[in-house]
Amino acid sequence: MTKLNVVLLFGGRSSEHSISCATAAGVMGAIDRSKYNLIPVGITQDGVFVPALDSVERWALSDGPLPVVEADGRRVEFAMDGSRELFLIGADGTRGSMGFADVVFPVLHGPLGEDGTMQGFLELAGIPYVGNGVFASAAGMDKEFSKNLFLAAGVPATPHVVIREYDWKHNRQLIMGEVARLGEAPLFVKPARAGSSVGVSKVKDMADFEIAVRAALEHDNKVTVEKGLVGREVECAVLSSLDGGPARVSVAGEIIVKGREFYDFEAKYRDEDAVDLIIPAVLTSDELEDMQALARRAFEAIGGFGLSRVDFFLTAEGFFINEINTMPGFTQFSMYPSLWGATGIGYADLIDQLIQLGLGAKR
Repeated sequence: MTKLNVVLLFGGRSSEHSISCATAAGVMGAIDRSKYNLIPVGITQDGVFVPALDSVERWALSDGPLPVVEADGRRVEFAMDGSRELFLIGADGTRGSMGFADVVFPVLHGPLGEDGTMQGFLELAGIPYVGNGVFASAAGMDKEFSKNLFLAAGVPATPHVVIREYDWKHNRQLIMGEVARLGEAPLFVKPARAGSSVGVSKVKDMADFEIAVRAALEHDNKVTVEKGLVGREVECAVLSSLDGGPARVSVAGEIIVKGREFYDFEAKYRDEDAVDLIIPAVLTSDELEDMQALARRAFEAIGGFGLSRVDFFLTAEGFFINEINTMPGFTQFSMYPSLWGATGIGYADLIDQLIQLGLGAKR
């Protein structure tokens, strides 16, 4: 059987660069090498495409420094003539073929990777790719527009206010009036287009609100302020069906944070003792059915394809969607593959199904 060439694309220019590297390590360790030739391509923090080492140890998270894609004078170019060929450009300018890509698996997180930009590039290059298309990726990354789409589709969303940098500087009194209508603290202040809790603050005292907005504006020129809801943090995973039917939704998982104010970057990636991940979450059959239906509706609302993780708060008033992640963390220990593992699809099989979906995608 002829093996397919899978380009694993990771790293990137966002603040989630190292998390993308860790996701790549997970895929490297689990992809079926009898079916696929893996071509790892890293993107440096300056946006240079470079050949990357095919090594789980090189890219996995550890107790040491976070993994980073670094340039060594060589770079990778994608043919833009529809041929799907990749070229290696040496430090001396020599040019050689790396072969032809059958499909690209972009495990990029955050802006300039998960937000539709890389998906648009791959569309222009004429190469099939895994995951959501341009619109769904862009909408899923933007907390303002995704919430508008959720609400229009009848999916309850966390009450929120959007702050633009210009308005924060010039119309602050008006902005604060809108924030006041969210009610008392706690409030969560987030960059509108970032992930992995980068730049996120929990405001328990409004005296700290301005500091939180400044921190979020370091990562984006648009900020969402969300009402802190009292409830359980529960998530489920969505996967397109291979036959083109309705998307599949996994069992639910629950996040229980210990000793931290919220599920921040350190709790997600560096401090295993700070959180318990409960899979499956303890829900009634009606609650699970309701949550799965809302997750599928949210996925459809953004035009999702391939995969997404959908995060909810379960409150006394019911479910409220927090956000949708169109390229969730994807190591074997991450919530997305763990949820599918508990639903009956193992990690290697999940990777295989996503590649097959990408090859036959009609987004």
